[in-house]
Amino acid sequence: MQLKKELEKRILVIDGAMGTMIQRHKLTEADYRGTRFADWHCDVKGNNDLLCITQPEIIKGIHQQYLAAGADIIETNTFSSTTIAMADYDMQSLAFELNVAAATCAKEAVAAFLAENPNSTPKFVAGAIGPLNKTLSLSPDVNNPGFRAVTFDEVATAYYEQIDGLVQGGVDILLIETIFDTLNAKGAIYAAKKYFRDKKIPELPIMISGTITDASGRTLSGQTLEAFYTSVMHANPISVGLNCALGAAEMRSHIEELSQIAACYTSAYPNAGLPNAMGEYDEQPHETAHFIEEWAKEGFVNIVGGCCGTTPDHIKHIANQVKHLAPRQLPLIETALI
Repeated sequence: MQLKKELEKRILVIDGAMGTMIQRHKLTEADYRGTRFADWHCDVKGNNDLLCITQPEIIKGIHQQYLAAGADIIETNTFSSTTIAMADYDMQSLAFELNVAAATCAKEAVAAFLAENPNSTPKFVAGAIGPLNKTLSLSPDVNNPGFRAVTFDEVATAYYEQIDGLVQGGVDILLIETIFDTLNAKGAIYAAKKYFRDKKIPELPIMISGTITDASGRTLSGQTLEAFYTSVMHANPISVGLNCALGAAEMRSHIEELSQIAACYTSAYPNAGLPNAMGEYDEQPHETAHFIEEWAKEGFVNIVGGCCGTTPDHIKHIANQVKHLAPRQLPLIETALI
């Protein structure tokens, strides 16, 4: 209820990229392993979620930088914290623990920030639920279009365990994000609804954020934006939005369309432009903020922030540009049987 009250009053700011900030620390294989995993049988460098266990102070520090920059919502470092994604490192058994640890890092960062800033506006922790590295809608085998590397039940089970860890860790929101395959997202939605039903506890707000992958305005699995929204609206999310894949300039038309069809709040956290030839992001904080300020003035958005390549500087500029602008008002969407 507190989140909804804040959304009614103002545009909320979500944090920026976690990976970009982790890269700044130039961590080695030994840093990722820590003491506990010093003898792990395969390389773990690049498993950023593991840092919630082996380097929690780094993760908390990143959260605190985003809070200081003006973020209202910070995401847990759990983009890949499922048994399915952790199989890349043979760390399936750590999935639950990773989610609890990540939620704890974020909650402690918020607590520390509020202790130093007692007059601050409310801050929220969103449990980040990523899209998985396996898809239900597409075959990884070009010679066998009907093949699937994973089943819906396996996806739902993996998400159920992740949600259990996030909720027990104390998150305020569940954020199903960077959706390129809506069927995977439906697995996460199903798992969330089942979890709260099984545990007989009130549902947490669910934020849903998809990814438009190219100029055609479709997700990787082929849905238009309107079809994507229609596919997930049954979850009764507090917000639906877009993140990743595109920079703000390329995302604008899609955010405008979403603002017109969504009966719930809308979110947008684009990349810092499109990556250059070296895979790096060149868009400066004031440039990203300029685009998002325009969306806010047009009444397109309720939640804004950054994705790949964005930093606390990007979030600070975005927060400053939207803090005096009115949030998008929820439209009256007429329903009809045709």
